[in-house]
Formats: sequence, C-alpha cells, structure tokens
Amino acid sequence: MVQDEPKGEVVPAEGTAAPSGTRPRGLARGALFIRQVFAELRKVVTPTRQELLKYTAVVLGFVVVMMAVVYGLDVLFVWITANVFGVPGS
Repeated sequence: MVQDEPKGEVVPAEGTAAPSGTRPRGLARGALFIRQVFAELRKVVTPTRQELLKYTAVVLGFVVVMMAVVYGLDVLFVWITANVFGVPGS
C-alpha cells in the first residue's frame, strides 16, 4: 500500500497486488478506514447558495408532481372500485 501524496489516500502500489495474508488487522483496519473516510470527505464539494436553492426547488417540485400522481391514481381506483362493486346503502 502506498499513500497518495496530493490527497493522502492509501492505494495499492502500481503493478502490485496486495498478498492475501497482508490484510491489516484490528486497529490498523480501523485506522485505514478512518483515513479513507477523511480522504473521501475532502472530495465533497459544498453547493453554493444558488445551487442549493435550485436543488431544493427541483426536489419540492418533484414531490408535488408525485403527490398529484398518487392522488390521481387513488381517485381512479376508488371510482373503479365503486363502479365494479357498487356503493353499499345507495
């Protein structure tokens, strides 16, 4: 395993495969996992305020459309059920 200089990631050395018996054990595995988590977190890009508002609007719009679809299907199934089985008491 070689540590990538610019990003600090731990990666296998080029042209070599890690032998099956050299897996890190115990605390070394945990430490490797934590280093990799931090390396991935450094890659995360925080959206700007404008992007965040745009993404929020898209998600809310999608939720409203899906609510309308589900409501429409619910009304359709109630209508079909009422016509097929009849409405009791009428």
